[in-house]
Amino acid sequence: MEIVEDVVIVGAGIAGLTTSLGLYRLGVRSLVLESWDSLRNTGFALTLWTNAWKALDAVGIADSLRQQHFLIQGGNHEVRCVKRKKLLEALAKELPSGTIRYSSKVVCIEESGFYKLVHLTDGTILKTKVLIGCDGVNSVVAKWLGLKKPTFTGRSAIRGYTESIDSHEYGPKSTQFFGNGVRFGCRPCDDKTLFWYVTWASSSPDKELQDNPAKMKQFVLNKLEKLPDHLRAVIESTGLDGFISSRLTYRHPWELLWGNISKSNVCVAGDAFHPMTPDIGQGGSAALEDGVVLARCLAEALLKEPSEEDKEQHERIEMGLKKYAKERRWRAFELITTSYFAGFIQQNDGKMMNFLREKFLASYLRGLLLKRADFDCGKLSIS
Repeated sequence: MEIVEDVVIVGAGIAGLTTSLGLYRLGVRSLVLESWDSLRNTGFALTLWTNAWKALDAVGIADSLRQQHFLIQGGNHEVRCVKRKKLLEALAKELPSGTIRYSSKVVCIEESGFYKLVHLTDGTILKTKVLIGCDGVNSVVAKWLGLKKPTFTGRSAIRGYTESIDSHEYGPKSTQFFGNGVRFGCRPCDDKTLFWYVTWASSSPDKELQDNPAKMKQFVLNKLEKLPDHLRAVIESTGLDGFISSRLTYRHPWELLWGNISKSNVCVAGDAFHPMTPDIGQGGSAALEDGVVLARCLAEALLKEPSEEDKEQHERIEMGLKKYAKERRWRAFELITTSYFAGFIQQNDGKMMNFLREKFLASYLRGLLLKRADFDCGKLSIS
């Protein structure tokens, strides 16, 4: 069965849903394919900085999320730790019914004149004018564009999430702790939910941990023996369904400079475009920025005087995607590089590095972090 679409987005994560909502706000319908049977909640929560809130304001869902999450104290930036499920639901709720097609896994992509043919596991073939890959680190679309698989950094992470019946009395503050090559952080989402993470150097992937939450819990408690009691209590109170482990991967920044972010009528956004380490908490924020910029560039191309000629519209789409790639390339390069650098400084445990980190690098890094958050992806409006 062949179905014709204007825009097909692979992946109903942050980048995919933001792009779809941005396009919808500008009068362009899209179809979002999600391989799972519902919205994914991998990672539990994420930090959203000022730049992310500007993007959420642009698509019109920031205020409802602000009301549900603490404003983290410190500085004059808007920083909140947002439940991933709440964010995805807020984006999906604004889309017209039928926009997201669940249990839709892409098998392969073919060319057909000015269209792309997207083959799904159930035998469906989607014929589309535009194909956008928001399908994460193992992106089928990024592979089609010729981008290499993300590289393992030699570090791993375990993330945890705990929800209490009563208020946790932790307050709207963020805590970080370094030592022995391990980095720990804890932030509240609201008055009942705490999100925490730990990252460490691991030359080989810790496979035995991945599907064993009880082992993850013990591993984290052993790694963080010097952690203050009130923070150890947070880990101890985390239920076994509140653990997730992952290897930290990133795309070599130079690949973004000469690799294909877009080609013809195909492009990538979010983790499919710029997988980065979580050290500056900008992965999700960058995906939101991508969505707004991509929707703006693409809607401009699709909404110009409708042409009878497929060729003419195809050329406009190609130019629109090139414009998006040009606008996002250096921003993504900056974020991946800063993130990798921050992780290296914060996790490296030599005596010299500890001295440099405490005396000079901590304040330099903080300034760099805030500089990356001082970014405005602009409004959705098109000229």
